[in-house]
Amino acid sequence: MSDDKEIDYSLANPDTLTKYRVAATISEKVLAAVSKLCVAGEKIVSICQQGDKLIEEEVSKVYRTTKLKGFSHPTTVSPSSYVTPYTPLASDSAEANVELQAGEPVKIQLGAQIDGFGSIVCDTIIVQPKDQAEDVITGRIADLMLATYYANELLLRLMLPPGVLASGSDEEKAKAAAAKPPTQTKITSLLDKVAKSYECNLVESTTSWLFDRNEIEGKKKIVIAPADGTKGEGSPEVGEVWGVEMGMSLGSGKVKTIDQRPTLFRRTTNTYILKSQTARKTLSTIQNKFGHFPFSLRQLEEEGGDTNYKVGVHEGARQSVLRRYELVGDKDGSPVARLLTTLAITKNGITKLGAPPALDLSKFQSDKKITDEEIWKILEQPLSKNKGKSKNKKKKPAKKAGGAKDGDDESDE
Repeated sequence: MSDDKEIDYSLANPDTLTKYRVAATISEKVLAAVSKLCVAGEKIVSICQQGDKLIEEEVSKVYRTTKLKGFSHPTTVSPSSYVTPYTPLASDSAEANVELQAGEPVKIQLGAQIDGFGSIVCDTIIVQPKDQAEDVITGRIADLMLATYYANELLLRLMLPPGVLASGSDEEKAKAAAAKPPTQTKITSLLDKVAKSYECNLVESTTSWLFDRNEIEGKKKIVIAPADGTKGEGSPEVGEVWGVEMGMSLGSGKVKTIDQRPTLFRRTTNTYILKSQTARKTLSTIQNKFGHFPFSLRQLEEEGGDTNYKVGVHEGARQSVLRRYELVGDKDGSPVARLLTTLAITKNGITKLGAPPALDLSKFQSDKKITDEEIWKILEQPLSKNKGKSKNKKKKPAKKAGGAKDGDDESDE
C-alpha cells in the first residue's frame, strides 16, 4: 500500500494521460460499433450485451498485466423520451422484448477504464429502418439534434478556465487569467439561448462531474437548468478531468421518474459489513469486476455463479453501500437527446479523452438558426492551442439556415 501512495495519479504523470487515452480509444471504438447495431426492430438488451462483450474483448488486449481495468460504464441504450441510461434485464421478458423504433433518437452510453482511469461517452443517433440508406433528417428531430450539437460545442468551450488560450503580452495574458470564470447561472443562460433558437429546452439538472481515479462523481459539478434544491459546485481548473454532459428536449425539459425498476448501480465509498453471506458474496463480485464504476444487474445475471444477487443488491442499496440510479424520462414523453464527453483540461486547452463523433451537419436540415452574436463569438473560439503548423486553418463558422458551421472540426490533441 505504501508504494501505491507514492504514485502520482494526476495529469502531471504522463502514464495517467496515456491510460485515459487508451480507455478513450476503446470507448469510441465500441460506441461506433454499437451505433451500427441500432436499427429498427433490434432488441435493446441484445445491443447492450453485444456492446459489453466488445468492451471486454478490447480491454483484454491492452495492459495485460494490469488487473484493475474493465468497464467505466456498461452499454446502455435509452429510448426516445428516456433521459438516463437504460439497460434492460434479459431475465425480464417485458424488458427483453423492447425493440428500437425507426426514427426515434436513442442515447448510447458506455465506457472503459484502465487502472481506474475511466472514459465515458454518450451519443444520440436516429434509428434507421433496416436495410435502408440514411436520409436527410428534417423537422423537429433535426431541430433537436442541431440544438444539442451546438449547445454541447458551447459548453465544451465554457469549460476552459479564463486565460488558458490567451495570447499577447504577459500583461494581457495575466489580465485574461485574472478574469472570473462564468457562473453556473451564466452557463445555463447561454446554453438556453441555443436551445430557444431551435425551440427546444435544456433537460432539467443535466450534470457534468469532475472525474478522478476510480471516481466519476467527484467534488465538483456543473448543473445545467437545476431543479429546485439542486446546484453546482466549483469551476473547472487546469489539471482536471471532467465528464461533460449536454441534454436537450423537444418538450419542457422537466423530468419524471419512470415506473420501472432501476437496473444500473454503483459501489459507493461507504463501508458497512453486510449481514448476509449472500450479500457479502455479491458485493465481492461487484468490487472485483466493477470497482466503483457503474454496472448493470444484467451483468450480474450473466456472471452465472451468483443466482441470489438481487438479495445482495437490495441489502447493499439499503445500507448505502450501493447507489441505485433511478430511471428518469422527459415529463411530457417528448424526445430527448444527450451527449457526454470525457475531457482533460491542460495548459494547452481541452483534450478530449472520449467523445461522440462530430455530427454530420449535412444530414440535418432546419429552418431555424442561432442569431445571438455572443453565442457565435464563443463558438468561434478553438478548444486548444495549435501546437504546430496546420495545413488547414480554422474557418469561422458560417451562419446557415440550419445554424450549421463550416470547418467545425478541431484538433484537441
